[in-house]
Amino acid sequence: MTETGSGFDRRMLEALICPQTQTTLRYDAAHQELISKAAGLAFPIRNGIPIMLVDEARSLD
Repeated sequence: MTETGSGFDRRMLEALICPQTQTTLRYDAAHQELISKAAGLAFPIRNGIPIMLVDEARSLD
C-alpha cells in the first residue's frame, strides 16, 4: 500500500524535490511533512497534498 492514513501517496516522493535546493525529500509520517535536510525546511502535507511553498515550510532549526 502506498498511501498513508492521510491519503499521501508515497510514490509522489519520486517526483517531488525541494523548491529551494532541488534536492530529494524525506517523508516524515509522524509529523505529516516532507523534510529537506539541505534547506533545513519541513514542508507540510495537508489532506494528502504536499504544500511545496517555502513560505509555508517550517524551519528545522
